[in-house]
Amino acid sequence: MFCPSRLVLARKRRGFTQKFLAEQIGIESRNIVSYEKGEQIPSAKTLQGISEALKFPLMFFESDDIELVNSNSASFRAFTKLTAGQRDSALAGGTIGVLFQEWIDKEFNLPDVSIPNLRGYDPESAAETVRAEWGLGNKPIKNMIHLLESKGVRIFSLTKESQNVDAFCFWRTKTPFIFINITKSPERCRFDAAHELAHLVLHRHGIAHGKEIEKEADRFAAAFLMPKDSIIALNAFSATLDSVVDLKKRWSVSAMALIHRLNSLGIISDWHYRQLCIQASKKGYRKAEPNGIAPESSQVLSKIIKNLHGEGLSIKKVANELNLSSVELNDLLFGLVATPLDGNGKRSESPAVRPNLRLV
Repeated sequence: MFCPSRLVLARKRRGFTQKFLAEQIGIESRNIVSYEKGEQIPSAKTLQGISEALKFPLMFFESDDIELVNSNSASFRAFTKLTAGQRDSALAGGTIGVLFQEWIDKEFNLPDVSIPNLRGYDPESAAETVRAEWGLGNKPIKNMIHLLESKGVRIFSLTKESQNVDAFCFWRTKTPFIFINITKSPERCRFDAAHELAHLVLHRHGIAHGKEIEKEADRFAAAFLMPKDSIIALNAFSATLDSVVDLKKRWSVSAMALIHRLNSLGIISDWHYRQLCIQASKKGYRKAEPNGIAPESSQVLSKIIKNLHGEGLSIKKVANELNLSSVELNDLLFGLVATPLDGNGKRSESPAVRPNLRLV
């Protein structure tokens, strides 16, 4: 029953090389290579050692084959700054997110996917088109995560082992996934979410990597969060840093993002832009956001946890069903934690109806 792909997943999740894992359990690295290729099956003792070294339950390695999310299908924010190990660890976390989502889809009815395919569009035009299709007009977006979830995007937080990753996204068959680093400022998280939406919209049939692709996604994110007509209507031609800090609250973006948007639309000159950037840097606004907004979280996951709690279940029980540790799932849940109502974790005797999660 040993599953080679699950060994690959667990090892990459921990950021271990094959050699390092072998050293931890006292075997040759060529044995790990053979196990992962399916050429050799580890003994019960060796598998126990693997389980302990990687901190994955023994049963995890004896479950069904699993398809790992690969780097060719995923878009990473600041891709070039990542090491291969950091990227692989994040992708392994993404695969665990997919496993959890498959369980969710069996238990709940989530909103249908409504992400337009605008490959080939100019980023500004694409942002305007998405806003029009979603009936947003030029209004500020109150909650970026809630909006994306209402359009069928499955969103999880990045785990502690992926803190060097800002965000990444991918399509799994017809389902879009976004993973967000919530240790960043809420304004940064909103921009990262919009950036990843750009990849889902503009690069649906295969994710490309490179500076130009990332610039496209940034342009889309800026246009999506700060619509051109509304920004122009501000008449902020003589904007000061204080007025920027005041205006940014309307759009729930960072001061630097608004300064850049004012310049990209030709509202302020390059010289004016540079002066505002210098002033913002001196104030420390690149590291600490003035008049910061409240963090956003997942409405879907919150409702799921509440529903589980009502049935006397916890995330730990769900993790057990998936042969995972509760830590692996908790790290994906925006800091939300469920507590079981009773000790046995059994479902309540109610009709087997899949609840609809209403999103507002």
